[in-house]
Amino acid sequence: MTFLLQTCRAGVFGLLIFFAQASHAEALKVKPALNSNPERVLFVGNSYYYYNNSLHNHVSNLVKASDAALGSRLQFKSSTIGGSALNHHNMAHLTEPGKIGVSQPFQWVVMQGGSGEPLSPRRRENFRQTAAANAEMIKARGGQVALYMTHAYVSPHKQVNPQNMVATESMYVEVGNEIQALVIPVGLAFEEAYRRLPALRFHNKDGTHPSLLGTYLAACTTYATLYGRSPMGNTYRADGAIDDNVAAQLQQVAQDVVTQFFQRN
Repeated sequence: MTFLLQTCRAGVFGLLIFFAQASHAEALKVKPALNSNPERVLFVGNSYYYYNNSLHNHVSNLVKASDAALGSRLQFKSSTIGGSALNHHNMAHLTEPGKIGVSQPFQWVVMQGGSGEPLSPRRRENFRQTAAANAEMIKARGGQVALYMTHAYVSPHKQVNPQNMVATESMYVEVGNEIQALVIPVGLAFEEAYRRLPALRFHNKDGTHPSLLGTYLAACTTYATLYGRSPMGNTYRADGAIDDNVAAQLQQVAQDVVTQFFQRN
C-alpha cells in the first residue's frame, strides 16, 4: 500500500511539473500576412475537421463571401482520418502535386494533431517529430505550414482537465516556433467564446467534437489567421443556420483572439 501511494504521488507530481512547464506562453515567430490570398490549401486532420460539413468548406465560404474573385479560384482539399494522430497521414502522397487532384503545389498545408497528443510527453514528442519531418517536405515542395491548435475537452468527456488547454497551447506554439509554422489559435477561441457566451455550446454532447457553432468559430479563426483578414462583417452564416447576432459575436471572438495571440512579446 505504501509503495502504491508513493507511486501515485510520484505520478501526480510528475503531471504537475509537466503542466507547469507547459504553462509558459512563448512569443510567436511566424505572424499572419495581412490580406493574404492563398488559393491552394490542404487541411490534414481528423473528425474535428470533418464534422458539420467540414471546416474547409466553411473557410472557403468565408473567403467567397469576402472576395468573390479570389473565392472562384480556390482549390481546397481536406484529408481526414477519424481519431487520427498526425503521424497517421501519408503526407508525402498528399502534398505531391497532382496526387489528390491539385496539379500545382499547395500554398498552405494546415496540420492538426489528435486531441490527446498534447496530453502526454511521449505523444507530444511524436507530434513534434512528425510535424518537423512534414514541414521540411512541404517547404521543399514550395508550400507553407500552419498548425491548427485544437480545442480542449469539456464535460462529460472523461479526460476533462482545466490544464488541458494549457498543454495544448504550449505544444502547438513550441512546435510552431521550432518548425517556423503559423499557429491557428482555434482552441483559445473556444475558451474565449465560452467565457463571453456561456449559454452557447461549441461542443457536441460528447464533449469533444465541435458543434456547428464550434466549427463556424474555428473557421472564422482559421480565416483570420490564414488570410490576415478580419471575419467581422462577413456575410457567410453557414447557409443561414446561424443567427446574425450570434455569427457577429463569434466573428468578434475570432478576431480578438487572433489579434491578441499574435501580439505576444
